[in-house]
Amino acid sequence: MNGALLLAVSCVLFYLAYHFYGRLVERVFGVDPVRQTPAHTLRDGVDYVPTQPAILFGHHFASIAGAGPIVGPVLAAQFGWVAVALWVVLGCILIGSVHDLAAMFLSIRHQGRSIGTVIESLMGYWGRMLFLFFCWFTLVLVVAEFLRIVAETFVEIPAVATASLLFIGLAVGFGRLVYRGGLSVLTGSLIFVPLTFACVYAGTLFPLDLVKLLGCDVAAARQLWTVVLLAYCFAASVLPVWLLLQPRDYLNSYLLYAMMALGFIGIFVARPALNLDAFTGWHAVSPLSGRSDPLIPLLFVTVACGACSGFHALVASGTTAKQVDNERHLRPVAYGGMLIEGVLAIIALVAVGVMSQAEYAAALKTQGAVKLFAGGVASFTDKLGLPHNAGIVFISLALAAFLMTTLDTATRLARFTWQELFLPRERPEGAPSAIAMPAPSASYAFVSNRYVATLVAVAAAGWLLLGGGAKSLWPVFASSNQLLAALTLLGCSLWLLRHKRPLALTLLPMLFMMATSGAAIITLFLRNARAWQAGGFKAGGVMTLTTGILIVMSVALIAMGAVSIRQTARHTEKEV
Repeated sequence: MNGALLLAVSCVLFYLAYHFYGRLVERVFGVDPVRQTPAHTLRDGVDYVPTQPAILFGHHFASIAGAGPIVGPVLAAQFGWVAVALWVVLGCILIGSVHDLAAMFLSIRHQGRSIGTVIESLMGYWGRMLFLFFCWFTLVLVVAEFLRIVAETFVEIPAVATASLLFIGLAVGFGRLVYRGGLSVLTGSLIFVPLTFACVYAGTLFPLDLVKLLGCDVAAARQLWTVVLLAYCFAASVLPVWLLLQPRDYLNSYLLYAMMALGFIGIFVARPALNLDAFTGWHAVSPLSGRSDPLIPLLFVTVACGACSGFHALVASGTTAKQVDNERHLRPVAYGGMLIEGVLAIIALVAVGVMSQAEYAAALKTQGAVKLFAGGVASFTDKLGLPHNAGIVFISLALAAFLMTTLDTATRLARFTWQELFLPRERPEGAPSAIAMPAPSASYAFVSNRYVATLVAVAAAGWLLLGGGAKSLWPVFASSNQLLAALTLLGCSLWLLRHKRPLALTLLPMLFMMATSGAAIITLFLRNARAWQAGGFKAGGVMTLTTGILIVMSVALIAMGAVSIRQTARHTEKEV
């Protein structure tokens, strides 16, 4: 099989899905271009800001397309390229893109609130609280793990640190000039996008190597970068979205576009043969752990963001929905954004698919997924005249930029989620306005303050890093991420049922995701319980307790959803 053919077929299917299936999803949910969005009705200049679709797409795509759609398919390649490609293409079209658009749509119809607040209108107050805590816990894990990865990357590749810091300064300048200085987006892009690429080059000329500059060891340099990144996360969360987060994501998106373009064109020029096994069986030995992993359900969890991701619902409903200028932008931003991420996942698969199964296993064990991807794409760009080493450096820098993008977005989302945890109960749908609802408590203004809410999230992530728990908890996130997508689809199905609209678009994907992600997290729980029993608490205790808590919360949310579906169905029958 030729890698170029696989990429071409995937792109054609994504194109057809966008124009036909995407429009069907719009009709089912009732997208209304005339209806005002929360970006206008609640405009505050901080979080609610009407945004041009090109900039919004850049922010949204850069936020969701971090390392996930690259690392996931590379790790899942242990099951064979056919299994991964089928899940990426079908998952993106039928599940992931629908999930993202539905989450963003429901958020817009609920004043730009997160999907957790939407859950309250469907499953009650305690359903909201459980769901929001599930989300907040997951986001803290994301922040902690990405902090660790970025800090290690800054130490290992100092050029990345220089470029990343320069990106921050550029973003602030772009935001001020465009939103406060009257500079047009086009003119600003013509000035700042080339400067963004210049920052990459500057990073290679002036690497910020703390080990050499301060004369400290690697561990001390890593800790110092961790503190700096924690401070950055705090600032990125509390500053107005137009000043740092949005322009940074927009400018960084061009790095991602360039990286994808190099990989895309390079694959069609090189036309590499796929030497990886097409299918390795229903069980595959993991090159990293040495364990025998079952294809079902671990394939679906491992690919993660490359096909469907619950984190996308938090981005779509937490930040992007507050910036949507018109509902007609939902399909290109949400549905289209997920499809483009699918293209990136296929590029990542082809990048490692050129190896034999034995070469892939050996390289993954020694180099890791990110370096393996960078080397694979660089081998394609050789055909374009770009030196191999230069290609690896550029791709590594681009990936580091997106790790930072996901990091600051996750911190802001954790702040939003914490604030919504302390909101009073929502007025039940259809309840008379004369019925008094609980007012915010006296302490609400303090605990929901954006500075306090951010500090709690940053402190929790910092504690996990100092305690060494973030790294061991990452596999839990991989499963909880997909489970979060299933729970989001459950909420979307309830909304469609209450509004008497067709259910199949979200109900069937919800059942599939619930079954696979539930089986995966139970598998993880049993593995770690056995490790705990054999080697003591340090061997698997933290993972066992964490997965156990997530399982209990998930079962409770599923039960609440089942009750809500039953009650809604009965109410609908009575009306008929």
